[in-house]
Formats: sequence, structure tokens, C-alpha cells
Amino acid sequence: MTDGTGAQSAQGYQADARNDKVLVYVNGTFVPRNEARVSIFDAGFVLGDGVWEGLRLVKGKLISLEAHLDRLFEGARAIDLDIGLDRQGVVKAIQDTLDTNGMTDGAHIRMMITRGIKSTPNQDPRFIVSGPTIVIVAEYKSPLPSAKAKGYALFTSTFRTSNPDMFDLRLNSHSRLNLIQALIQAIHAGADEALMLDPRGFVASCNSTNFFIVRGRELWTSTSAYSFKGITQGNVIAAWRAAGGVARECDFTLTQVYSANEAFVTGTLGGVTPVTKVDGRPIADGKPGPVTREASDLYLKSVGAL
Repeated sequence: MTDGTGAQSAQGYQADARNDKVLVYVNGTFVPRNEARVSIFDAGFVLGDGVWEGLRLVKGKLISLEAHLDRLFEGARAIDLDIGLDRQGVVKAIQDTLDTNGMTDGAHIRMMITRGIKSTPNQDPRFIVSGPTIVIVAEYKSPLPSAKAKGYALFTSTFRTSNPDMFDLRLNSHSRLNLIQALIQAIHAGADEALMLDPRGFVASCNSTNFFIVRGRELWTSTSAYSFKGITQGNVIAAWRAAGGVARECDFTLTQVYSANEAFVTGTLGGVTPVTKVDGRPIADGKPGPVTREASDLYLKSVGAL
């Protein structure tokens, strides 16, 4: 049994007692978190039929809101899911959730939208008998300081990311089983997060974050042809290039990872977090490096968090 904060996870956060009183948005109604419910016939529960977005609130601002909305609506269109709200309606639902909980800073928002309730548990969308199910969970979440100070250890999973014609990871779908399998493998290997290769053997991403290596002062990350294209990943690249640095989206191998000067991961919750070990091997001296700190500072300044 754990405290539920995922202490060694790339998605880990500091426990905050305020979250016990959070009200959750469920189809336009606010309910205490321990009373929030969806039907066992909901398409999301039955087969992971839905899309989601994770956003971060910093100093009253939702970071990269428009980019998150673009991805949400593109994903919904890709699976022929009518959200039932336009962009303004989605923003209002999120803001209402924040206002209801009195949140102005340091919050992480998870918006989950499924196809709705089915008449029977099967995969056919023609059995839907309701409108979409919309749930918004806003919580106070701060990354663990120990993660920034120590850095993550990664393990290269035998589970590969998928071809886009099999499962396009640009689609923020509720179905993430292959990524969860990779993480379970990494956990059993004593690591914090799984590093995943693409079907060709090049480095793709981690199971829940995007991965970068530092070669000299260049930042290298995957092309995202076989992995999710993270919004924080894009912000880090843009901030580094705006400062005159070189950031490459390219194919690279584990050999180049093992010999990198530094490494780090990016994600909505943690921003930029150092990686100090991969497959039991220290990256350089096994400590968070100066380029990673610089990339983190530039990213935070670019989104108004520093």
C-alpha cells in the first residue's frame, strides 16, 4: 500500500490535503471527489473509448491552452466523437471547475471525455444511448523536489511504441495499455519511467513523458513519428531555439543515449526533469547537468512560470 502520490514516478507529486475537498466536474455538476461516479456501461470504462487532456494552471494562466484545445478537438474528430461543447464551452467548463475550487495557481487539470453510456458493454459506437461523458478533475499538484535534485532512472522496455497506422500516439486516447505495460516492466527493473523504442529501434519517448538527450549544447528529441508529440516538448524546443540554441527532432539510438552529456524528460506536470541513469548506466557523471537546468529555466520563463 502506498500514499497514492506515486513517489518514485515521473507523474509523482507532493501530497496536498486541499485535494481531499476538491469538487469534481461530472457532466456539468460538481460533486465531492469520493462521490464522483460514471456508469459501468460508459464507453470509457468499457473499452477506453474517449480522449483526454492534462493542463497546468500557473499564476492564473492555463499553460498552452490553445495547443491543448487543438489536440483535444483533433483527437475527438479523429474518433468521430462529438464532445457536445465548442472551444469556448470547454474553456468555460475548465474555468468553472477552477473557480468552484478557488484555484488560481499550482493546479493540474485532467479533462476526460468519453463517447458516453452504452446499452450493453461492447465496442460498437452505435450502441451509445447518451451524450458524451465529460469529467474534469482539478487538483493541487507540485512536482517532487527530489526528482529535480536527483533525476530519474529509466529502463528501456521491450515494449515498442506503435506505428501510426496501428495506433497513432498523437491521439490522446484513454487506451494506454501498451505504455502501462512498459512502465510496469520498468518498475520491476527498479526504474522510475520506461524508455521506449520505435518499431525500427530508434528512441521514441518514455511511457508518459518526452525524452531528450544533450550532445554538447544541442538538444535532441525524437521526430514523434512513432510517439506522442508533447506540448511541453514543443515549448522546450521553441524556448531553446528562441535563445539561439540548436534543438533537433531526429532519429537517435541507445548508443547515443548512453554516451550523451545529459538527458531529461518533459511533461505537463513536471516541466523539465533531469534523467541521470538509463538501464543502470549513469549519464555522464550521473548528476543533473547545467544544460538541463538552462533548458528548464528558459521553458519556465517562456510560459510565464518563472
